[in-house]
Amino acid sequence: MSTATAIDDTDELNISSYSATSILTPSNECDITCKWNDWSPVIDWDALSSDHDDICDLIQSLVDDGGLVQSPVTHGTSIDTMSVDDEETNSEDSKGLRLVHLLMAAAEALTGVNKSRDLARVILIRLKELVSVNGTNMERLAAYFTDALYILVDGKDLVGSGQDYKHRCHQTDVVAAFQLLQDISPCVKFGHFTANQAILEAVAQDRRVHIVDYDIMEGIQWASLMQALVSRKDGAPVPHLRITALSRSGSRRSIGTVQETGRRLIAFAASIGQPFSFHQCRLDSDDTFRPSSLKLVRGEALMINCMLHLPHSNYQAPHSIISFLSGVKTLNPRLVTLVEEETGTIGDGGFVSWFMDSLQHYSAFYDSLEAGFPIPMQDRARTLVERVFLGPRIAGSLTRIYQTSGEERGSWWEWLGSVGYQPASISFANHCQAKLLLGLFNDGYRVDELANNRLVLGWKSRNFLAASIWTSIPESES
Repeated sequence: MSTATAIDDTDELNISSYSATSILTPSNECDITCKWNDWSPVIDWDALSSDHDDICDLIQSLVDDGGLVQSPVTHGTSIDTMSVDDEETNSEDSKGLRLVHLLMAAAEALTGVNKSRDLARVILIRLKELVSVNGTNMERLAAYFTDALYILVDGKDLVGSGQDYKHRCHQTDVVAAFQLLQDISPCVKFGHFTANQAILEAVAQDRRVHIVDYDIMEGIQWASLMQALVSRKDGAPVPHLRITALSRSGSRRSIGTVQETGRRLIAFAASIGQPFSFHQCRLDSDDTFRPSSLKLVRGEALMINCMLHLPHSNYQAPHSIISFLSGVKTLNPRLVTLVEEETGTIGDGGFVSWFMDSLQHYSAFYDSLEAGFPIPMQDRARTLVERVFLGPRIAGSLTRIYQTSGEERGSWWEWLGSVGYQPASISFANHCQAKLLLGLFNDGYRVDELANNRLVLGWKSRNFLAASIWTSIPESES
């Protein structure tokens, strides 16, 4: 594989450094066997799985732990005063469990049968005293969930607020956090490499390739794809690559960021001899996608790339994703690559059930990140990644679920199958690549093929991401 020349700009993302393990050659060594440790979370989640009759039962569970002292209750729904014993437990496990109980109490106070915003606000005030973004894993996680719940209590539009919060981060912080995340966790590369390998296999005989990217961010995914295209060993001419990135019409920052990403990719492509062009396609003001706004050229192999996992697409509402994936289906793309987070669905438990699953998901994610940070840089690096990506991600997720708590939705993988997309098989080489990638990181990660078109990345017993490959067959051919 040829070596790319780094773009000489200290404020830009060095995309050439990303492709060291971009495409891995399958071999007999692919069949890696590992003994994965059972996940031992900070929190005993089984202890929280029992049902509570009402909000008072949930609060009462804190009394025996020396947490909250319950005052007389009127109609079983309100608590006039709360106090905390002076003696704090020295056990991190006990405090973590206590924080989870408080968070669950606040979530139930927001949405339960005995809904009370005043009660939720009181619980969150206490949580603010107990959590810190510089504390233990559970304290930091609880701090971000507390902030998200606070804004729900105040009735603000958290999606917009979260967007503003992330945009207040300096661009150099965003770039640094992104590089740290991809260095310490396989999550970013797993999604990008799985999608890229599927695209490479699908366009092996094509002279022109067009990729439509739903959330291009810094464009780092496409550095490894370009290098793979220019270093193919079959002697075939390097195909012309065209990338169209979506941008949000209502955000000048979004448009400007996409333009800068395009300039960076153009420079990188030129440095390695990849024929390349870049275009933008703006969504409507309500983030709706119109297929007619996409410029298509006869003879191009059309590929759709949709990354919905951290750090991609923190704030995109489901209707925007549905609009995009439904719209591009009418264009009959040869391939659709989708990567999404593996979180719980909204079922009978509504917001509270999903809230607990989300706590479990991010608790495992925090544990996996902590295992990946070098100790000398652990605190500062971890704080940067959490502030730039995880905090806003948690805030945006809670708001979307809170606003649609009455609607049941499964995974996007299930949705694509229900609207007529056809599974495209994950190749042996792609599966091998995913397994070999995990060998570059700490033990504890695993990859499973749960369907012929779906690979799932997990940390110990918890699934993190699912990558799936699809095609759209014209009605006349189906």
